[in-house]
Amino acid sequence: MPSNQVHDFPDPTLAPADIDLIAISAFDSTGFPLELNPQIVWPKLTKFGSNWDPDTLLTAYRAGLFPMPYEIDGNESAIGWWSPKWRAIFYPDQIHISTSLKSEMKKFTVTVDQNFEAVIRACGNPERESGWINEDVISAFTTLHEIGVAHSIEVWDGDGSLAGGLYGLELGGVFAGESMFHVVKNASKVALVHLGGLLNDGQGRVIDTQWMTGHLESMGAKTIDRGDYCQILPSLLSISPVLSVAS
Repeated sequence: MPSNQVHDFPDPTLAPADIDLIAISAFDSTGFPLELNPQIVWPKLTKFGSNWDPDTLLTAYRAGLFPMPYEIDGNESAIGWWSPKWRAIFYPDQIHISTSLKSEMKKFTVTVDQNFEAVIRACGNPERESGWINEDVISAFTTLHEIGVAHSIEVWDGDGSLAGGLYGLELGGVFAGESMFHVVKNASKVALVHLGGLLNDGQGRVIDTQWMTGHLESMGAKTIDRGDYCQILPSLLSISPVLSVAS
């Protein structure tokens, strides 16, 4: 039976400089890849079947791409494979911690991998503006968590309630941050600072936050061009992970 797993991901460095969406995967009700309108995205990359299986996702991240659900022609199960022209990253030793944030951090307790499901579901709250985390994403990353690759940082307030957090996956020296949330002011910043501390071991690791925002820039995120990111990625992947099993 034909497989819809295609692991030879397109090389994002060959994509036109003005696009961030490298390829799209879409499937029929049986899970078989669909042909797509070649005008939607870079034409030679549109006929691309792939899915949310762990091997597929890990191969994509190792190639410098990341997935997000993508609705196309009424098909809500499509996947967009992205590699932004400008990538936002943190160097763990350069995360900016303001004096006020240092003070607020004392109010919280931070844990790692204590409630991955609660964190990813909070990040995927359908009431969040521009939300993209659906059940496919939750299922896929929960599986990655179960095999020791995806991780969560939980931030708890004084009464033991989940105040904020983040989740992502660690491959070698790259932590691909997928999303963060807060219900208490600055709790997501606390999660990021804690993650930076865990990864700040002098090995040259990076936290890949994918897209730049004002919030991230204020905390010290830098932008790196797609070609440079893909160039340093192999050496980053060769570093032993901190949180994950050998990846």
